[in-house]
Amino acid sequence: MQETLPKTPSMSEPMIVAEDVHKWYGSFHVLKGVNLTVNRGEVVVIMGPSGSGKSTFARTFNALEEYQQGKILIDGFELSPDNHRNIDAIRREVGMVFQQFNLFPHLTVLENIILAPSWVRKWSKTKASEVATQLLDRVGILPQAHKYPLQLSGGQQQRVAIARALAMQPKIMLFDEPTSSLDPEMVSEVLDVMRSLADSGMTMVVVTHEVGFAREVADRIVFMDGGIIVEEATPEDFFQNPQEERTKKFLSQIL
Repeated sequence: MQETLPKTPSMSEPMIVAEDVHKWYGSFHVLKGVNLTVNRGEVVVIMGPSGSGKSTFARTFNALEEYQQGKILIDGFELSPDNHRNIDAIRREVGMVFQQFNLFPHLTVLENIILAPSWVRKWSKTKASEVATQLLDRVGILPQAHKYPLQLSGGQQQRVAIARALAMQPKIMLFDEPTSSLDPEMVSEVLDVMRSLADSGMTMVVVTHEVGFAREVADRIVFMDGGIIVEEATPEDFFQNPQEERTKKFLSQIL
């Protein structure tokens, strides 16, 4: 029988807990003792300059990146490189959307979405298709269901990628700079879907430079540089009253 993660009984119980997380690429110390807690239903935006470790940190939450020291708990399950059963269970509960869409070009939009639930969740094709259709409607591209990815715009492809991640019915969604490869006019349509997702109560960790989205949607903003969290604050405090000089310099460059 397939292992699943238990329901979390309390909405105040943390969904993600990272304690003293370290990671090295060879001799390069990319994460230097990072600590973060994300509660159920919370939207946490991670910002920082290129090379700050923000994407690497987010990718440790579903074991796409291994860490060498510290502890990460996902809904109470320890995400340890040595515990493959936990990793498999956690990956079923944590959806991720990347910079690139990573859609299968030889499959239609609908087929891309039903693939994982059919194989991993063992859903029937009928159930997977019903859920996929609902999600395509939710992200606003149901009329494109039988087209192939290369027939869609970049913004449409990214919305398909979001629907594909949601098809696994995850408890947590991770976004790694999901708009960075899009043309400017396509960014808003993807951010609108993410806003709707946040409004629905989804727990989200978003690595992004989209200031407007961060101001409007985030519950907290985490600023990283040099493999550490430099500052953590509400959007209002982060943008209007940053405490650290490094944060002030960063904001002066992007605002």
